[in-house]
Formats: sequence, C-alpha cells, structure tokens
Amino acid sequence: MREIVKQKIVDGQAMPVPDFTRRDVHIPAVKNKAIAIVGMRRTGKTTLLWQILSDRVSKGANRNGIMYFGFEDERLAGMTVSDLDLIVSEFYLLHPEYRDRRRATFLFDEIQVVPGWATFARRLLDSEQVDLFLTGSSARLLSREVATNMRGRAMEALIYPFSFREYLRHTGQESKTNPDRMPKGERSRLESSLASYLKDGGFPEAQGLDPRDRFELLKGYVDLVLLRDVIERHAVSHPVALRWMARQLLANAAGGFSVNKFHNDLKSQGIGVAKDTLHAYLGYLEDAFLFRTVSLSTGSERRRMVNPRKAYPIDPALIPVFERTGRANLGHTLETVILLELDRRGLETGYVLTPNGLEVDFLARNHDGKQELIQVCVDMGDPVVLKRETTALQEAGKLYPHAARTIITMAPEKISPIPHGIIVRSAADWLLK
Repeated sequence: MREIVKQKIVDGQAMPVPDFTRRDVHIPAVKNKAIAIVGMRRTGKTTLLWQILSDRVSKGANRNGIMYFGFEDERLAGMTVSDLDLIVSEFYLLHPEYRDRRRATFLFDEIQVVPGWATFARRLLDSEQVDLFLTGSSARLLSREVATNMRGRAMEALIYPFSFREYLRHTGQESKTNPDRMPKGERSRLESSLASYLKDGGFPEAQGLDPRDRFELLKGYVDLVLLRDVIERHAVSHPVALRWMARQLLANAAGGFSVNKFHNDLKSQGIGVAKDTLHAYLGYLEDAFLFRTVSLSTGSERRRMVNPRKAYPIDPALIPVFERTGRANLGHTLETVILLELDRRGLETGYVLTPNGLEVDFLARNHDGKQELIQVCVDMGDPVVLKRETTALQEAGKLYPHAARTIITMAPEKISPIPHGIIVRSAADWLLK
C-alpha cells in the first residue's frame, strides 16, 4: 500500500492539468476549514479540483506543494482510515521542506470510499499546515454528511451543471462585449444560444450530443441517482412511490407539489405509503441534488407549511426527458434556469402569493438585505398576459415595498407600455449579469 500511495502522489504531481472549461463556482475563503465540493453526479466536481490546482499554480504556488489524490483506484480497495496517514507521511517524505514550514494544498477526490475519512480530515486540519479540498459521490458526501461528520470544520462549494455563461464558454461563444452593447448580429447569435441552452441544458457530458443520446444519458443520470443515492443509501421501502414522485417533480418544473395531494393520488392507485415517508422521500431527492424546492415567502410558518412547494430540476434538459405530453413549455424551462442562477449567486428565494391569489415567481433576498421581486415570462406580447404579470408584481410590491420589481423575458421589446416602477430585463442579459 505504501508503494502504491507513493506512486500515486508522484504521478499526480507529474500529471499535466487536463483541458477544462472554467467554472464560476464560489469557493469559500475561510481559514482552517476544509472545502467540500458537493453537487449532483456528473456536474464536474473532479474538474473543479483541477481548476483549483491550476489557479494556485498560476498565482505562483509550487506544484510540489500541491497534491491531487484520487481514491477511485482498484489498487486502493480495502483502504482503511489508518492507511490515510500513509498519504500524509509519503507526501512529506517526498517534500520535507513543506512540513511545519510552508502551507501545502491537498486535493482528495472521492475520499468517501474510505470509512472514517471525516475523522482523518479533522485531525489533518488540526495537525498539519494544509488547505484541504474534498469531493465525493452524492451518495456519501451530501450536505448533511458534511455538516455532521466534519462537525463545523468544513464549508461547502456547491457545483451545478453549466450556467448559461459557462455553456457559452464551453462552446466557444463567450463574448467580452457587454450584452447591451452588442451589434445586432452578435445579439441574435446570443439569443439563439440561449434557446439552445434551454433545450440542451448544462451537464458537461451532454454537450454536443444528438437528442436521442442526450435523452438516454440524462435518463441514466436520474436512474443512477435514484438507485445509488436514494434507494440503496436510505433502504427505501417503497421504490415505486419514490420513482413516481421523482417523475412527477421532474416533469412539472416550476409547478406546485403537495405531499398531501400526492399521497391521495398514490392511495387511489392502491399504493399505501405514509405521509411521513413521502416527506422523507422528498428530502432524500433534494439532498441528492436532483431538484430543489421553493417555499412560499411568508413570515407565517404555518402558511409556509400548508402551501405547496414549487419544484425545479437541477438542469433544464431534464424536463423534456420526463415530460410525457410532448408540450414544449419554454416558460417553465426559463423559470427553472432563472431559479438556478439565483441559487448560484447565493440568494435566498421564495415565491409570493398576493391577497388576490396572484403569484410572483420569486422574491430574492441578498446577503445585504436587498430584495427583488422577479416575474419570469418568455413572451409578454399578449396584453392579457402582460396585465396579469404586471398586476401581480404591483400587488406584491405593496407586501414588499422595499423590493425592486423586475420582469425577465426573452422578448423585452414586446412589453409596452412598461408600468411605472417595473424594470424589464432581457433573459440573456440578466443571465450574463
């Protein structure tokens, strides 16, 4: 084992940095905290480790002080927590000038395969001068596990599929020109790219595939998450109910979801599952980063609990995979993309219901307390739609008088007249903000 570990360290430091598309992920900068990179499977966690390594080298760090170590290696089968100490001792035997003198960087990929890894990681932070970065499969390194096992010694860096900007970067279309200063031709290409992104989504492996292959790839992702990250991990007793729940949530993006209603639907089909079990399943699916839910924005906990949550898949390309009617609902797809971008920016989000029953898609709160009411609509050329959406914003503005009011649309030129106090933003411009 010692020889294998030594060889992996040497190979990892000699390995050239693979080509990658740069990600815009927020990496917390807090001293003496490990950084756990979490997210759904196949979103690029390993690639982000290489980006961190590349960034440190480009800023002048010596490659000898940076160790990338991947644990998905059949030669490491049966590795125990005591064997993890071999990694540390072999690194410092190779580079003794770093021990207690200079700060090293350890990048541990898929460390969760070693039982007891968290104990080792906490001890490493206490005993050595290292910056520690960890990744793991969703089944073993979820947000909940990071908080529990690391006992306050780790912070999360959450990685999503490509954002619209990252999608443009990956396909060689990212422009340095501010969108509102683009000439007409470049502007048209940008809007065409957004339409493609809404269809293709942001999973790195899905880029450039024909629709059939993309469909099968994404369906396989979901099946793997359900099996490995939920059914096996939590010993799910009603897998049929779980799969029905996942399909309904993914097929009805931006739609309300009520456990009570879903429970009654299952009961009518002869499937008896307790409501508490369904609530747990909903939490498992969200923990596995398959989708995320948005609750009603209200100061009343009771109102928040009794009103449905709105569910959004982690990537827009998952919607047509499970939407059985064949309808192309671009409005819900665009709403999903906007919600995911709000998440990337670290904003707290909820939806708003006015006293007259009108809905505003999002109330977004920044860390500095600023608020913004956001209404998302693909096309507001229909006067009836424009009236409904703007009235909802104006009524919600009475509930949140300090919140900015914004409409995000793919056709801003069709909104006329614009009601006082409302800002209209092009979806492409806003996503590249």
